[in-house]
Amino acid sequence: MIDTAIRPPAHTIEAAETITLLETDEQTGLTEAKATARNVHNGLNVLPTGRATSALGRFFRQFNDPLVYVLLVSAGVTLSLGQFVDSSVIFAVVLLNAVVGLLQESRAEHALAALAGMVATEVRVVRDGVPVRIRTEKLAVGDLVHLRAGDKVAADYLLLSAHELQIDESALTGEAAPVTKTPGALPRATALADRRNIAHAGTVVTRGEGAAVVVAIGAGTELGLINQLMTATGVPTTPLTRKLSGFSRRLSVGVVALAVVLFVIGLLRGYRAGEMFTAAVTMAVGAIPEGLPAAVSIVLAIGVVRMARRDAIVRRLPSVETLGSTTVICTDKTGTLTTNRMTVTTVFAGGRTHQWTGDAPLPPALRECLLTGVLCNDAQPADGTAAAIGDPTETALLTAAREAGLDIGAERSARPRVDVLPFESGRNLMATVHRTADGRLTGYLKGAPETVLALCHDQLRDDGTVEPLATSAQRETAETFARRGLRVLAFATFTPARDDAFPGEASPEGLTLVGFQAMHDPPRPAAVASVAACRRAGIAVKMITGDHGETARAIARTFALADGEPKVLTGAEIAVTPDDTLAGVDVFARVSPEQKLRLVTLLQERGDVVAMTGDGVNDAPALRKADIGIAMGRSGTEVAKEAADMVLANDDFATIEAAVEEGRAVFDNIRKFMAWTLPTNIAEGLVILVAIVLGAQLPMLPVQVLWINMTTAVFLGLSLAFEPKETGIMARRPRPPGQALMTTDLLRRITLVSVILVAGSFAVFTWQLRAGASVTDARSVTITVFVFAQIAYLFSCRSLDRFRPTGWNPWVLGGVAVMIALQVSILYVPLMNELFHTAPLTVGGWLLVLGLAVTTFLVAEVDKFLWRPGRRHRADRPEPLVPAATR
Repeated sequence: MIDTAIRPPAHTIEAAETITLLETDEQTGLTEAKATARNVHNGLNVLPTGRATSALGRFFRQFNDPLVYVLLVSAGVTLSLGQFVDSSVIFAVVLLNAVVGLLQESRAEHALAALAGMVATEVRVVRDGVPVRIRTEKLAVGDLVHLRAGDKVAADYLLLSAHELQIDESALTGEAAPVTKTPGALPRATALADRRNIAHAGTVVTRGEGAAVVVAIGAGTELGLINQLMTATGVPTTPLTRKLSGFSRRLSVGVVALAVVLFVIGLLRGYRAGEMFTAAVTMAVGAIPEGLPAAVSIVLAIGVVRMARRDAIVRRLPSVETLGSTTVICTDKTGTLTTNRMTVTTVFAGGRTHQWTGDAPLPPALRECLLTGVLCNDAQPADGTAAAIGDPTETALLTAAREAGLDIGAERSARPRVDVLPFESGRNLMATVHRTADGRLTGYLKGAPETVLALCHDQLRDDGTVEPLATSAQRETAETFARRGLRVLAFATFTPARDDAFPGEASPEGLTLVGFQAMHDPPRPAAVASVAACRRAGIAVKMITGDHGETARAIARTFALADGEPKVLTGAEIAVTPDDTLAGVDVFARVSPEQKLRLVTLLQERGDVVAMTGDGVNDAPALRKADIGIAMGRSGTEVAKEAADMVLANDDFATIEAAVEEGRAVFDNIRKFMAWTLPTNIAEGLVILVAIVLGAQLPMLPVQVLWINMTTAVFLGLSLAFEPKETGIMARRPRPPGQALMTTDLLRRITLVSVILVAGSFAVFTWQLRAGASVTDARSVTITVFVFAQIAYLFSCRSLDRFRPTGWNPWVLGGVAVMIALQVSILYVPLMNELFHTAPLTVGGWLLVLGLAVTTFLVAEVDKFLWRPGRRHRADRPEPLVPAATR
């Protein structure tokens, strides 16, 4: 059985000998049965991963926190003072905190890990003589692989043939410039970077094409041998989580310093040292929002999963944060705004437009035009006559030829291909050379009309004879089709001087124009509505396409990219247009990769947050430069996917709009969680701080504060992470990129609610004592007030700027139900009474609880009403948009 890598070194062996050693075939590749057997014997084509941390290890990692250390010391101190119940409760809190932390971390990790396999990396191979696409992990040694620009090399390949093949090996060798690859054995001592006959795993094809055989997979590749795989370690951090971690750390330092001052004040006021130590620690634990960064990671992970359900697969977690701020979407046309289901609707050849039935003989010019589309074409018919497999434009050409009566298999067999000039965006054409039965060479070419016309000197008449090229008339014909929104390709023939007709990068000259084929690509119905939704949301949509400018203009009208007539610039016009003018353009046609990058840079310099779509290898620089690089999952190259932050599984523009919507919802939920957790945490600490500073009795004991902190954070706060998006979320302007999380509105709300909770707690506690209640009874009412006020405020936080206490969120409803049950148990279960020093509430006590809870809710709602976006114009809260037509 063949091993995971060939021996001796593959670069030292000629291709023919390698084929023999690997027991494969240069034409038909491996059989499916043989490939499967090798997968079973050698394993899959994957690199070994590092050892994952066990669940027990991750559990103990939860204790590696300064606050936990302080709590454990506090538990030890209370235990040494004989306060066994309090010390047991503190130990229980620490243990439960570790369990909750482990569950939170596991949920986030599982959510993100589940996305790893959603973007399937595929490779083109030949199995049983049939070209197929398989997942890269299914590659077997001996597989015959076809390489094209944009492919990521999935294993180590030995080249069998190559045409202008260049590969970026910087990830492996550090060499910045792409390396030209050619077949042929090399000496054994050849250095890794000089092995021109090998395509190494982890590298990417930047141009050209070739054929190769797999000589090593998985750990047997050079990439596997040098162990360059980066092992994932936990949930990735993002700028937002790092910012919040920094905020929490700074707040923690301040609170701990305050706790030290509190400890000293307590001693001066006559409190016992052990009692004061526990109180100071509890104040610190209550006031510090230690779970904020973890909760934000949960919100982000949930957002990623929700986006994946809508076919937007996030590859980099920070992009979730950025999506909500997107101000400009630069989108491709074909396949994103349109369906990418091309149909040839018009053929112009011999000076006229043709229709055919498939029965009547084809005029010579029409036949030559259709034949050129068949031969200068990489798509493959499934069985020689049925639907084709390949690029949608090329499959449309085969379908048109088949419907006109051409036998695709027979035509290709009669004229085998001997050379090819692959399509490149820089030259906008593809050409092939074929040998006829009598040994003559004939060249066929297709490409953009303006490019092809510039290379032609004559044209084919309807009867098959040749006449001088009428350049202006032919150009006008192509533009007429383009103005109807059709994609137009020009076709030409030429006579090459030799088999290798394309030395270097030279394009053929002296061509004969044989005609045009115009294709219709219908718009995606959902994309039309999504473009409108983005514009209503204050997001500009700009189309960037390789199509003719008039085709792009017609499509832009269909999608209403502008209020009036869309402004269109071609690549040639862009080159001479000042930067300050480009920003107002709606459509960019025939653009180069450099111009895409220029446009992204310009928009970013203006302060825009730019999302850019792309599918080709040349799109990678712009995708990396954009704030959100978006690759196509179906039609995109592996290079584009690697460069992108997000991949559209369905290539649909509507998915971009859905992702922006989810991104806004994620940011909303983060702010809602902050709005809820910060005042409740601050108030928990302030209750103890104020009591000790004033020398008053504590309204809540330290162990009771720990109870509130532990239970409400888990069962109430985290439920906001699952909050569904609000109605009208896409009717707001984009959030300013530099907007701070702690806005003026949020700070005011936090201060207001903190004051209510602290003042309410002291008021209720004092009221109960003056009414003759015991200290235990008064504290029981006070902690219940605190819990129910947090429940009421939770419903208010379901929207930060409108009345929205209801709506379906089972996590909120379930969390509230559990929290009420737990609070009832601490009041009415004797064991809980003993542990937490509580007692059952009277009817009067319950009325106070409900009254303070309702008051908290109403105060928060009144604050929303007085400061809602519609009543003032502020930068820290975007107001709803007025439709563009009415402004």
